[in-house]
Amino acid sequence: MPNRLSSEPSLYLRQHADNPVDWWPWCPEAFAAAKAQDKPVLVSVGYSSCHWCHVMARESFAQTWIAELMNKHFICIKVDREEKPEVDKLMMDAVQMIQGHGGWPLNCFCLPDGRPFFGGTYFPPEDRGHGQVPWPQLLMRVADFYHTSKNELAANADAIAKNLTHLTQAPDADGTLPTHDDLIKAAERLCENHDDTHGGFGAAPKFPSPSITDFLLSIRATAAVDSNRALATRLDAVITMTLGSMARGGLFDQVGGGFHRYCVDRDWTVPHFEKMLYDNAQLIGTYAEAWARYRDPLYQRICEETIEWLQREMVTDRGLFASALDADTDHEEGLTYVWKPKEIVEVLGDKALAFATAYGITDQGNFEGSTIPKLRGKFPEREHHKANRAQLLSRRNLRTQPTRDDKALLSWNALLIKNLAKAGWIFGRKDWWQLAAKTEQTLWENCVQQSADVIQLQPIGYKNTFSGKGILIDFAWLAEAEITLAATQAWGEGKAPHLDRAIALMQHTERQFGDAHAIGYFLVPPNRDDLSIRQKDWFDNAVPSGNSALLHTLSALEALTQNPHWGKAFTELSRAYSGLNRNVPSGVAHALQGLTQAATGHVIIKYPLTNHADELQKVINGGVATPPHQKPFRVVMLKPSAEIKKIEVCVGKTCVPSIGSANEISDLI
Repeated sequence: MPNRLSSEPSLYLRQHADNPVDWWPWCPEAFAAAKAQDKPVLVSVGYSSCHWCHVMARESFAQTWIAELMNKHFICIKVDREEKPEVDKLMMDAVQMIQGHGGWPLNCFCLPDGRPFFGGTYFPPEDRGHGQVPWPQLLMRVADFYHTSKNELAANADAIAKNLTHLTQAPDADGTLPTHDDLIKAAERLCENHDDTHGGFGAAPKFPSPSITDFLLSIRATAAVDSNRALATRLDAVITMTLGSMARGGLFDQVGGGFHRYCVDRDWTVPHFEKMLYDNAQLIGTYAEAWARYRDPLYQRICEETIEWLQREMVTDRGLFASALDADTDHEEGLTYVWKPKEIVEVLGDKALAFATAYGITDQGNFEGSTIPKLRGKFPEREHHKANRAQLLSRRNLRTQPTRDDKALLSWNALLIKNLAKAGWIFGRKDWWQLAAKTEQTLWENCVQQSADVIQLQPIGYKNTFSGKGILIDFAWLAEAEITLAATQAWGEGKAPHLDRAIALMQHTERQFGDAHAIGYFLVPPNRDDLSIRQKDWFDNAVPSGNSALLHTLSALEALTQNPHWGKAFTELSRAYSGLNRNVPSGVAHALQGLTQAATGHVIIKYPLTNHADELQKVINGGVATPPHQKPFRVVMLKPSAEIKKIEVCVGKTCVPSIGSANEISDLI
């Protein structure tokens, strides 16, 4: 008989609806039951495309005898981390504090009032000799300790809560502002962690880390780096090696387009096969900005093929984009994506050998006897096999496909809107810009309620009722998307009031998430009684933190509106990053990018209504057909005006005399 999760809208929760575990969704009634029955609470967090979440579900949660232990001794709550990122953060921070590491599946034990006291990630159903406590044994230990040493557990929960509350303060902030030299040193430290053999940062597993690359691209565009040839050369090598390695390796789906979540090895061969909207959304912008500087045609193809994949496979029936594709097909990881030589021959015939050579398809394979395609050759060879890849994709589409999680998250769609608009502007693709604008309008119609000066956001686009429970990232990322659309709206021929929407979102953010007593913005609004701690999120993970995103929007709003209020708010929030900049630049890279762009200055171009914006786009971005040359992408904001006769350009707070020709702008900025 299905449990309480059968009627939940979350695909991940419904995947556990037939478990014999008496699961609750996250709700006040679950904690009330825990208090009434004097039981500890198990909060189990995962997501629909997570391979190891599926493994633990099959091994433990689907087993009747294990479920009986869970039901007898605990109130068990299942949480979709994508649906409730604020719950995931609280539990993840507690587990990382306890274990020194985290991940999914995430299993956190709490007191009946919701305070975490112990937890971990994946636990096997029996002793496998790897030092991991079996799940049934852990359940009995925790249950016994709860009833025999409750005071000790409460003290432990108090200590964890105190430490998590302390983390709402900006770590090591000393009241100063990060300087230009601080930003340069942060970039140098990040480069020190670069894998100079295979690209990427750190050892395996390798994640794409778009925020880090974006920051390095922004710092590369500064005058200080232009005058430091050693650093410029180093940055160029780090950026291009990393982006090239990811684009040629198994992280990128060479046949169907789009990026997988990460690679388990150092040389980008074997991915963890789920595809997440947030990764692909950010990487579109990263590769577009990299193309603007380096003009590598591979970067352009990566953007094109990623957007083609999104439009082909990820659009939901409501016009928004789905959150993820599963890592597994028929309970087997990567089954949809791998190839054997004989399959290549069946599809390509006499062209098979050349393709197999170009993409490393061998009898031995590189993944469980099959091969994950990985480009060995140069870009012209890749272009030569375009039709062959299309044929293989058609054959691959006949296979069983991974499950798609159709929940359309406001926050992740906002990331996509921002980067689609940016890529459209850089490449001169109005169709991409207009896709961003169309998605934004659909998001606004489905997930936003606005009355007077009050805005409520519905974080997920699949619900039939409006709950208005948006958190900081929903507001911050949507505001950043609105700013990006507003900046180039004159060129994209959009009509929506994007700047007004950004201002309204930020005004609400200040009221609902601001802290009158300390730097930074809270992750959730006040009166969230279901959370034991009201946290602030400083660190970027796979996605930017809300505070990092706000730096971008605040500085852009000051430039666009000339309202000093936004500049003051930007300066105050910047003070949070003096210590973070020095100590953990990899954890705040999106913030550092925002600080760098603000320091170098946003570019605002005012021009007569008779001057067509298409000409400005081609001049500023160099035109897609121009010979390769290095030209950094700049944050450009177009403002057509009936009041001026010549083009006016302001960079930061410095404006230059009026100029007559659009051709003069490129060198000027």
